[in-house]
Amino acid sequence: MILIVDDDNAIRLSLGLMLKRAGYEMDYAENPSVALEKIRGPRFDLILMDMNYGRSTTGEDGIELLRKTKIFQPETPVILITAWGSIELAVEGMKAGAYDFVTKPWNNLVLLQRIQTALSLNSVEKEENSSFRRGGIIGNNRRLLDLLSTVERIAPTDAPVLILGENGTGKEMVANAIHINSKRRSAPFVMVNLGGISQSLFESEMFGHAKGAFTGAVSARKGRFEMADKGTIFLDEIGDLDLSCQVKLLRVLQQHTFEPLGESRQKKVDIRVVCATNADLPKMVEERTFREDLFYRINLITLYLPALRERRDDIPLLVRHFVTDSARSQGLDVPEISPDAMEFLTRLHYPGNIRQLKNMVERAVLIGGPRLVKDDFATLADMREEGRVMLPSGTLDDKEKEAIQQALEQAEGNLTQASRILGITRQTLYRRMEKHGINRQ
Repeated sequence: MILIVDDDNAIRLSLGLMLKRAGYEMDYAENPSVALEKIRGPRFDLILMDMNYGRSTTGEDGIELLRKTKIFQPETPVILITAWGSIELAVEGMKAGAYDFVTKPWNNLVLLQRIQTALSLNSVEKEENSSFRRGGIIGNNRRLLDLLSTVERIAPTDAPVLILGENGTGKEMVANAIHINSKRRSAPFVMVNLGGISQSLFESEMFGHAKGAFTGAVSARKGRFEMADKGTIFLDEIGDLDLSCQVKLLRVLQQHTFEPLGESRQKKVDIRVVCATNADLPKMVEERTFREDLFYRINLITLYLPALRERRDDIPLLVRHFVTDSARSQGLDVPEISPDAMEFLTRLHYPGNIRQLKNMVERAVLIGGPRLVKDDFATLADMREEGRVMLPSGTLDDKEKEAIQQALEQAEGNLTQASRILGITRQTLYRRMEKHGINRQ
């Protein structure tokens, strides 16, 4: 939540509209008295504060409000708004604790960039100064914060945890947050996708085997439980485990012992178990496809991770993070994000949740320019649906180039028709053709 403090109604509305388009939530104060009342309440993420009020041009009211703000909300970054002729006043404000200042008239893109930077740095500082580690989980949605609050309380215990949520919501990151905030943080965190382990390989993968235990066992191998000793084992997609393997898993969870294949001696293991699934386990218990005793063994604590469409207010934060991270990992300059692009991204349904958003952003950073617009975020699903263009394997650049070539071939070189097939504008198509060195057919 960003607080806008200015006695000019037109400026408040202008700033509010700009921030809304960028995906932020706002509150307003028309004078220092109202602002101070709000500042005494819940903490804001950032404050945009004018320096002069009424007929005053000295900025004394603004400086006084800033000083009181830093008393009640010392960690909240404040960006000052001042006139061209008041640079000295802005410098005084910086000395009093302001994060930054902008002069009237301001450039919207520059101001948004400074707001984004202030929020990002403040988020990092909060995590570094806190004993609780999020483990890279991004967002300030109320439901997410409630979940993290529960994680903070249960992490120091050894209670088994079941994380529920759709695919792509970040269940693995929540499991990791539990581990890094636990007393087992210095021991291994072992992740296992049970959905990818067949019934025949379950015992070998989970319990290990001795040399010669079966054909092809040319050497002894540790299982996942032994690897996780003294630490945390994360069992993802536990709803995909068949009944025979459920029995074997239950025995380990009850007795904390297992027997590697080809060995006759029991091994003891000290682990904390965190499980996750997108399946309806209670229904599976009713249908007798999931053991009731195992269900109650793994869900002493149950966490529900909301889908991305249930926490849309976090989308701008996630987009900015993915844009920055993707650009830096590719050695590119961090591009700006246009308001129309951000508005478009906040309205999508996201059946693939955060994973889908991340893929869309990474693709846009690779194929877009220094300023990302709505057309840069056309989804791969849109491409297939519009023109039935199937994308090949390879890098994202390869996929992009091949998709354009297929669309041009299907449209017989007609750029307007090809752009419709791809779900982008003709201008964007032409720009991307130049990027990939594709000549018009």
